[in-house]
Amino acid sequence: MNTRKALLFLVVLVFSTTIYGQSEYQFGILPAINLNKGLKQGYKINFKVESRQTFEQGLFEDDNPFEYDYILTDFTTLLAKKVAYNKTVTVGYLFRVRGDQIVHRSIQQYIWTNNLPRFRLSHRIAADQTFNSQSAPEFRLRYRLASQIPFNGETVDPKEFYVKVNNEYLNQFESGSYDLEVRLTPFLGYSITDKKKLEFGLDYRVNSFLDGPASHRFWIALNYYLSL
Repeated sequence: MNTRKALLFLVVLVFSTTIYGQSEYQFGILPAINLNKGLKQGYKINFKVESRQTFEQGLFEDDNPFEYDYILTDFTTLLAKKVAYNKTVTVGYLFRVRGDQIVHRSIQQYIWTNNLPRFRLSHRIAADQTFNSQSAPEFRLRYRLASQIPFNGETVDPKEFYVKVNNEYLNQFESGSYDLEVRLTPFLGYSITDKKKLEFGLDYRVNSFLDGPASHRFWIALNYYLSL
């Protein structure tokens, strides 16, 4: 087992209790650009472009070669409305390009945030519905817990680093079948200015473990945020 695969397997041992000898994995990158614009009356709009590309995939027990493969690109638009000082309702639409396949997804979210001493804690309950011409509709119900901890002081200020950790659970329903996906995403962030942020970290996802060998995905994520 090479060094890279050993590191991936170690992450699985730490973050997952569902290890099988025949488990599948993917390893790649997940860069994204987020543009945010504040609007009148408490509205805000977000545009996001995210690309998914793999470097290696297969079974853990096999010696899989390093091979680059472009998978897809997502274009997402979200419209958020602040309904209280710490509560937000969001609706949106995702347009996915995957080879010659086009995917459409509608999104609904409810987010509330608690500002605690030394860090911020956010909860998100979301639902989305995915449609395309080549498969049955997919419906998902999601819950995410996110924390943001500044390295210095009570809040994240320009020229400062911070840590952000997300833990999400996705219930997936398609053609009468059910699956659960768990995500863990630790990030190191840097606030460049009041309007620019950069985040780097691991996006780890595991699913298909309820009735067989799990499927693991490891994405090296790089997120850029710009407020217009």
